[in-house]
Amino acid sequence: MRETRSDGDLLRAIAADSDRRAFEELYRRYAPWLGARLRGRCADAGIVDDVVQETFLAVWRGSARYREEGDVAGWLWRIGSRRLIDALRGDGARGRLRQALARLRHRDEASAEERVLAGVEHGDLAGALVRLSPELRAVLQATVIDGLTTREASVLLGIPPGTVKTRALRARKQLREELA
Repeated sequence: MRETRSDGDLLRAIAADSDRRAFEELYRRYAPWLGARLRGRCADAGIVDDVVQETFLAVWRGSARYREEGDVAGWLWRIGSRRLIDALRGDGARGRLRQALARLRHRDEASAEERVLAGVEHGDLAGALVRLSPELRAVLQATVIDGLTTREASVLLGIPPGTVKTRALRARKQLREELA
């Protein structure tokens, strides 16, 4: 009878030796669980199947690297949930966003980029960002820089949506105070 390898052993074998058997064992162990969890977020079985495949493909190719912190299931969930968000956004959402931005550019208001550049020119934005706590910086990264919704940032960061909103408000307030 063959001994069952730990998740860490499987991932090390995949990373070091491209061990196909280790990969197949990891896939059998976690793909059904990941698919079930993703189906709780998305009713489209085709999208869920694609996301599960993309998640494990990232593991196989090494673009997703496990740092041996936390459990493997949580790590796979973070990869899968991010890929699900990307899939749900799709070209349709990007197209609608481009159209909305094009309509807004015809206004006489300064663009967001112009306002940020003005803040950099007249204030210490980089210094103010560094002085934010890691929790506040992570929320700003997710919601402002990555453009995620509160719900998407909540999934990505593993915190409740209300906490995302609170931290975003605190971060903006702190930045306003420091840049004023």
